[in-house]
Amino acid sequence: MNKLIVIVGVSGVGKTSLMNALRARQEFAVAYEQHDQRPFQSLFKGDSKYALANQLDYLLLRAEQERELRSGKFPALMDGGLDLDFYGFSRLFHNRGWLSAAEFDLCRRLHAFIRSHLPPPELIIHLFADSKTIGERLASRNRINIASAQDAELLESYIAEWLNPLPESRILQLDVSHEGIEYPASVPVVLDKIRTI
Repeated sequence: MNKLIVIVGVSGVGKTSLMNALRARQEFAVAYEQHDQRPFQSLFKGDSKYALANQLDYLLLRAEQERELRSGKFPALMDGGLDLDFYGFSRLFHNRGWLSAAEFDLCRRLHAFIRSHLPPPELIIHLFADSKTIGERLASRNRINIASAQDAELLESYIAEWLNPLPESRILQLDVSHEGIEYPASVPVVLDKIRTI
Protein backbone atom coordinates (compact mmCIF):
# COMPACT_ATOMS: atom_id res chain seq x y z
CA MET A 1 0.00 0.00 0.00
CA ASN A 2 1.38 3.40 -0.99
CA LYS A 3 2.24 6.14 1.46
CA LEU A 4 -0.27 8.99 1.49
CA ILE A 5 0.87 12.54 2.24
CA VAL A 6 -1.77 15.26 2.57
CA ILE A 7 -1.12 18.99 2.49
CA VAL A 8 -3.57 20.92 4.66
CA GLY A 9 -4.21 24.50 5.66
CA VAL A 10 -6.67 27.32 5.19
CA SER A 11 -7.91 28.39 1.76
CA GLY A 12 -5.23 30.33 -0.10
CA VAL A 13 -2.27 29.20 2.01
CA GLY A 14 -0.64 27.44 -0.97
CA LYS A 15 -1.45 23.74 -0.72
CA THR A 16 -1.65 23.20 -4.47
CA SER A 17 1.45 25.32 -5.12
CA LEU A 18 3.50 23.23 -2.70
CA MET A 19 2.20 20.04 -4.27
CA ASN A 20 3.25 21.25 -7.71
CA ALA A 21 6.69 22.26 -6.39
CA LEU A 22 7.16 18.79 -4.89
CA ARG A 23 6.12 17.13 -8.14
CA ALA A 24 8.79 19.11 -9.95
CA ARG A 25 11.43 17.46 -7.75
CA GLN A 26 10.15 13.89 -7.41
CA GLU A 27 7.58 11.59 -8.95
CA PHE A 28 4.32 11.37 -7.01
CA ALA A 29 0.80 10.19 -7.67
CA VAL A 30 -1.47 13.18 -7.04
CA ALA A 31 -5.07 14.15 -6.37
CA TYR A 32 -6.36 17.71 -6.48
CA GLU A 33 -9.43 19.39 -4.98
CA GLN A 34 -10.96 19.89 -8.46
CA HIS A 35 -13.01 22.98 -7.53
CA ASP A 36 -14.02 23.76 -11.10
CA GLN A 37 -15.08 20.18 -11.82
CA ARG A 38 -17.27 19.56 -8.79
CA PRO A 39 -21.01 19.66 -9.54
CA PHE A 40 -22.11 21.60 -6.45
CA GLN A 41 -19.23 24.00 -5.78
CA SER A 42 -20.42 26.89 -7.95
CA LEU A 43 -24.03 26.24 -6.90
CA PHE A 44 -22.99 26.43 -3.25
CA LYS A 45 -21.09 29.65 -3.88
CA GLY A 46 -24.36 31.17 -5.07
CA ASP A 47 -26.79 29.49 -2.67
CA SER A 48 -26.04 27.95 0.72
CA LYS A 49 -28.80 25.35 0.28
CA TYR A 50 -26.21 23.36 -1.69
CA ALA A 51 -23.81 23.15 1.27
CA LEU A 52 -24.74 19.59 2.22
CA ALA A 53 -24.61 18.26 -1.33
CA ASN A 54 -21.25 19.96 -1.80
CA GLN A 55 -19.78 18.49 1.38
CA LEU A 56 -21.04 14.96 0.71
CA ASP A 57 -19.64 15.18 -2.82
CA TYR A 58 -16.24 16.25 -1.51
CA LEU A 59 -16.10 13.60 1.21
CA LEU A 60 -16.90 10.89 -1.33
CA LEU A 61 -14.49 12.32 -3.90
CA ARG A 62 -11.65 12.42 -1.40
CA ALA A 63 -12.36 8.84 -0.29
CA GLU A 64 -12.34 7.69 -3.93
CA GLN A 65 -9.09 9.54 -4.52
CA GLU A 66 -7.44 8.04 -1.44
CA ARG A 67 -8.40 4.52 -2.49
CA GLU A 68 -6.99 5.06 -5.97
CA LEU A 69 -3.78 6.70 -4.74
CA ARG A 70 -3.10 3.88 -2.28
CA SER A 71 -3.13 1.34 -5.13
CA GLY A 72 -0.62 3.18 -7.36
CA LYS A 73 3.12 2.66 -7.66
CA PHE A 74 4.34 6.07 -6.46
CA PRO A 75 4.03 7.85 -3.11
CA ALA A 76 0.83 9.89 -3.12
CA LEU A 77 0.22 13.60 -2.55
CA MET A 78 -3.17 15.18 -1.95
CA ASP A 79 -4.00 18.87 -1.51
CA GLY A 80 -6.56 19.19 1.25
CA GLY A 81 -8.14 15.80 1.67
CA LEU A 82 -10.86 13.84 3.38
CA ASP A 83 -10.00 14.87 6.94
CA LEU A 84 -9.56 18.57 6.13
CA ASP A 85 -12.90 18.55 4.34
CA PHE A 86 -14.60 17.23 7.46
CA TYR A 87 -12.64 18.68 10.40
CA GLY A 88 -12.08 22.01 8.69
CA PHE A 89 -14.68 22.87 6.09
CA SER A 90 -17.72 20.92 7.35
CA ARG A 91 -17.20 22.47 10.80
CA LEU A 92 -16.77 25.92 9.29
CA PHE A 93 -19.94 25.60 7.22
CA HIS A 94 -21.86 24.38 10.26
CA ASN A 95 -20.56 27.34 12.25
CA ARG A 96 -21.68 29.71 9.48
CA GLY A 97 -25.18 28.21 9.51
CA TRP A 98 -24.86 26.67 6.05
CA LEU A 99 -25.13 23.13 7.48
CA SER A 100 -27.76 22.33 10.11
CA ALA A 101 -26.85 20.21 13.13
CA ALA A 102 -28.45 17.16 11.48
CA GLU A 103 -26.62 17.81 8.20
CA PHE A 104 -23.31 18.23 9.99
CA ASP A 105 -23.94 14.96 11.82
CA LEU A 106 -24.55 13.26 8.47
CA CYS A 107 -21.14 14.52 7.30
CA ARG A 108 -19.60 13.28 10.57
CA ARG A 109 -21.09 9.82 10.17
CA LEU A 110 -19.96 9.55 6.56
CA HIS A 111 -16.45 10.69 7.42
CA ALA A 112 -16.22 8.21 10.32
CA PHE A 113 -17.49 5.36 8.16
CA ILE A 114 -15.03 6.14 5.37
CA ARG A 115 -12.09 6.53 7.73
CA SER A 116 -12.94 3.19 9.36
CA HIS A 117 -12.33 1.59 5.95
CA LEU A 118 -9.37 3.68 4.79
CA PRO A 119 -6.19 4.19 6.84
CA PRO A 120 -5.24 7.75 7.77
CA PRO A 121 -2.42 9.51 5.92
CA GLU A 122 1.13 8.63 6.93
CA LEU A 123 2.07 12.33 6.90
CA ILE A 124 0.08 15.54 7.25
CA ILE A 125 1.87 18.69 6.09
CA HIS A 126 0.22 21.65 7.79
CA LEU A 127 0.85 24.95 6.02
CA PHE A 128 0.15 28.22 7.80
CA ALA A 129 0.82 31.86 7.01
CA ASP A 130 0.06 35.33 8.34
CA SER A 131 -3.32 36.89 7.60
CA LYS A 132 -1.92 39.43 5.11
CA THR A 133 -0.36 36.66 3.02
CA ILE A 134 -3.56 34.59 3.10
CA GLY A 135 -5.65 37.57 1.99
CA GLU A 136 -3.30 38.40 -0.88
CA ARG A 137 -3.14 34.82 -2.09
CA LEU A 138 -6.92 34.38 -1.97
CA ALA A 139 -7.41 37.64 -3.89
CA SER A 140 -5.03 36.48 -6.63
CA ARG A 141 -6.69 33.09 -7.16
CA ASN A 142 -8.71 32.37 -10.27
CA ARG A 143 -11.03 29.78 -8.76
CA ILE A 144 -14.21 29.40 -6.76
CA ASN A 145 -13.56 30.27 -3.11
CA ILE A 146 -16.22 29.34 -0.56
CA ALA A 147 -14.10 30.14 2.50
CA SER A 148 -12.91 33.75 2.66
CA ALA A 149 -9.91 35.47 4.24
CA GLN A 150 -12.25 36.33 7.14
CA ASP A 151 -12.80 32.60 7.72
CA ALA A 152 -9.07 31.84 7.99
CA GLU A 153 -8.69 32.29 11.75
CA LEU A 154 -11.66 30.07 12.59
CA LEU A 155 -10.67 27.45 10.02
CA GLU A 156 -7.11 27.44 11.38
CA SER A 157 -8.49 26.84 14.89
CA TYR A 158 -10.45 23.83 13.63
CA ILE A 159 -7.35 22.44 11.92
CA ALA A 160 -5.37 22.86 15.14
CA GLU A 161 -8.06 21.02 17.15
CA TRP A 162 -7.97 18.15 14.65
CA LEU A 163 -4.16 17.89 14.59
CA ASN A 164 -3.47 18.47 18.29
CA PRO A 165 -4.12 14.90 19.53
CA LEU A 166 -2.28 13.24 16.62
CA PRO A 167 1.29 11.95 17.05
CA GLU A 168 3.87 14.66 16.26
CA SER A 169 5.70 12.21 14.02
CA ARG A 170 2.76 12.30 11.59
CA ILE A 171 2.67 16.10 11.25
CA LEU A 172 5.03 18.56 9.59
CA GLN A 173 4.23 22.19 10.42
CA LEU A 174 5.48 24.81 7.92
CA ASP A 175 5.18 28.58 8.05
CA VAL A 176 4.98 29.55 4.37
CA SER A 177 4.30 33.27 4.84
CA HIS A 178 7.44 34.24 2.89
CA GLU A 179 7.71 31.34 0.46
CA GLY A 180 7.76 31.87 -3.30
CA ILE A 181 5.68 29.77 -5.68
CA GLU A 182 8.46 27.17 -6.03
CA TYR A 183 8.81 26.77 -2.23
CA PRO A 184 12.63 26.77 -2.16
CA ALA A 185 12.85 26.50 1.64
CA SER A 186 10.00 24.06 2.23
CA VAL A 187 10.51 21.49 -0.54
CA PRO A 188 13.81 20.04 0.80
CA VAL A 189 12.33 19.85 4.32
CA VAL A 190 9.25 18.02 3.04
CA LEU A 191 11.23 15.58 0.90
CA ASP A 192 13.53 14.76 3.84
CA LYS A 193 10.50 14.12 6.05
CA ILE A 194 8.84 11.89 3.43
CA ARG A 195 11.96 9.70 3.31
CA THR A 196 11.55 8.96 7.02
CA ILE A 197 7.94 7.75 6.97
